[in-house]
Amino acid sequence: MSPRHPREDRVTNQVDVARLAGVSAQTVSRVVSGQGNVRPETARRVRAAIDELGYRVHGAAASLATGRTRVLGVIVVSTDRYSSAALGVGIQRAASANGYTVTTATVADHASPEAFAEAFDRLERQGAEGIVLGVPVELDSPAMRTRMARTPATRSSHISLDHDAPLVVDQRLVARLAVEHLLDLGHETVWHVSGDEYWDEGKQRREAWEGVLRERGITPPPVIPADWTPESGYRAGRTIAAIPGVTAVFVSSDEMAFGVIRALHEAGRNVPEDVSMVSVDDIALAAYASPALTTVRQPFEAMGVAAALRVIGQIEGHDPVGELPSIVPHLVVRASTAPPRAR
Repeated sequence: MSPRHPREDRVTNQVDVARLAGVSAQTVSRVVSGQGNVRPETARRVRAAIDELGYRVHGAAASLATGRTRVLGVIVVSTDRYSSAALGVGIQRAASANGYTVTTATVADHASPEAFAEAFDRLERQGAEGIVLGVPVELDSPAMRTRMARTPATRSSHISLDHDAPLVVDQRLVARLAVEHLLDLGHETVWHVSGDEYWDEGKQRREAWEGVLRERGITPPPVIPADWTPESGYRAGRTIAAIPGVTAVFVSSDEMAFGVIRALHEAGRNVPEDVSMVSVDDIALAAYASPALTTVRQPFEAMGVAAALRVIGQIEGHDPVGELPSIVPHLVVRASTAPPRAR
């Protein structure tokens, strides 16, 4: 006799799924909770029965039964920067592929260290089994070390918390690639439009820019400060346009570079004929700027994937699932750089 479907006036449960799939309710529980000790063919039958009956897994009930929530927490700074969005895409992709959902806690830009600890606590209360710290600031404090000792966690950017170090994108290499490219084209020096130094990457790029110039026997010119926004890049571009003799600029983000180009254009200075420019990130619009930006590509999505895989491995007590993607930055040469004009 074929299995009977449940009456339409009651909620489908795991017993109904088990009856239709021809398995025990315990097997259904193992499949819906993501446990691996079920034969693939049996798991396929259970999932087919779930789809046919329209059964919906109750997350709280599943966590009570298994002691697992399969929730991955993410802490991010509240910003509209491309990097944060791309990082989140990578985290979501890796989490979904491994049976996890993602919950996010945002912290205000320029927040205190205590705010990050509070966000960590909030995610723990929401059932996060592990946490990705997708934040750009220094968090090496006793409070954060205590939290990372009790809940698996990993960083996705600048690292100073020991075991996470392999996930660092070398921001000094980012700056070196940009500055050396401009110097090797023949420019006598390179000016720098810096990012907000609340973010570690802004500080590290500025330090590396200065270091490369000094290695070449060049006294660094004054830093032109900005804050990652195109508006701040525009203001920096107006400053650059007013300085005679500037032929090369390292801008700390693509978004700021758009503003710099606009300001130089309005002042009658062409890129790259009058001023060559290298920026950072290689966002989708960089190839379609006028001119197309030479930029140092940062693998944001790969960083998110790597961070999520690392913390999932910590949660489950094994090495990261699969091979971690490469997070090495590299220079993408386009039309915004050229040798300086003959004087």
